[in-house]
Amino acid sequence: MIEEGRPLFLQIAEAIEESILDGSLVEDAQAPSTNELAAFHRINPATAAKGVAMLVDKGVLIKRRGIGMFVAGGARDILLGERRTAFAERFIDPLIAEARTLGLGAEDLTALLHERTQHAERTASTEGSRA
Repeated sequence: MIEEGRPLFLQIAEAIEESILDGSLVEDAQAPSTNELAAFHRINPATAAKGVAMLVDKGVLIKRRGIGMFVAGGARDILLGERRTAFAERFIDPLIAEARTLGLGAEDLTALLHERTQHAERTASTEGSRA
């Protein structure tokens, strides 16, 4: 799971975020402790704590004194909102810029998106029937 060249604390935070997004770590559930994370990933507990602290700062995890860290109510919505924003900045904004260059409007993009979605669904269903 640990990737070379990327800060470990970010990878720890992202792994917890993924667990929240995929539903394996639900709201109000206890999150792994920094010591558990450190032991599992064989890293320094301070590094794990830095990743957890990032999530506390975002409002994704909350600390319950003497009990541990828990997934905050609304954590999944916070993360989905961040992902949507990042998706728009990374993919939609450049798409709109290129569409303008090509003289395509919103209706044209909607039609292209619909067409490509149908194509992808047909391709997926034919590949699924071959298996």
